[in-house]
Amino acid sequence: MDIRNLATGLKYCGEASGLRQTYQVFESRKQFVVMSQARTKPNAGYFNLVSKAAVDHVRRGYAGRQDVTAKQLTTRSRTAHVKNALQALNILYVLVATGAATRDDRFRNRELHFNIHAR
Repeated sequence: MDIRNLATGLKYCGEASGLRQTYQVFESRKQFVVMSQARTKPNAGYFNLVSKAAVDHVRRGYAGRQDVTAKQLTTRSRTAHVKNALQALNILYVLVATGAATRDDRFRNRELHFNIHAR
C-alpha cells in the first residue's frame, strides 16, 4: 500500500453512524477510505480501505434488500470481495455514506442492520 497514492485526490463522500462512533468516508480513484477517530486517544484515529469493486458487488447483489447485516454479507457473499465481517461492515458504511443504503434502527440487538436501496 502506497499511502501517498492513497491520499492523493481524496474526495469526501459522507458519514455513517455505527453503534458508538461516526465514520467518515472518502473516495480515491480505486477505493474508499473509511476513517474514524480513536475514542481513547485525542489526536489519533483509524482507517480501513474498501475496494470500489467490493462496494459495487454488494450494491448489485443486495439492491432492494432490507435487514442486511455484516454477518449475512460475510456468510452469503463467499467471494474475494467480502472476506470477513469487518470488511463487510465497512462496505455497508460506504453504502450509507454514498446514499446507497440506510441504517435500519428498528432492531434492538447488537448487530447493525441496513437497508440497501434499489438502483
